[in-house]
Amino acid sequence: QVQLAESGGGSVQAGESLRLSCEVSGGIISSFIISWFRQAPGKERECVAAIARSGLANSYIDSGRFTISRDFAKNTVYLQMNSLKSEDTAVYYCAAADRWTLTYAAEVYDYWGQGTQVTVSS
Repeated sequence: QVQLAESGGGSVQAGESLRLSCEVSGGIISSFIISWFRQAPGKERECVAAIARSGLANSYIDSGRFTISRDFAKNTVYLQMNSLKSEDTAVYYCAAADRWTLTYAAEVYDYWGQGTQVTVSS
């Protein structure tokens, strides 16, 4: 059973940085596309960034501020978020898909974490 556990969320001031972690158990991160999504109150879930099995990474929101990376030794995927803005406030989820092609479509992801809250105050 593949499980994903997010951590690293919290409350910060605008302009600060956070690094979220997604620890994967029950599977190897290189066997999946792993992505970060976020959902703000009253809004649809949106894909922030994704990393393919090959290591190819794509940021779908403001690539200059959000960077996805992975650590094989820790079987963990990270989301580095810099220069945070109040509009980045949301619950952030990591998700894994047993696919080869990067996708931002939430419906194709097979496994989801519980989410971690990020609150940015202006």
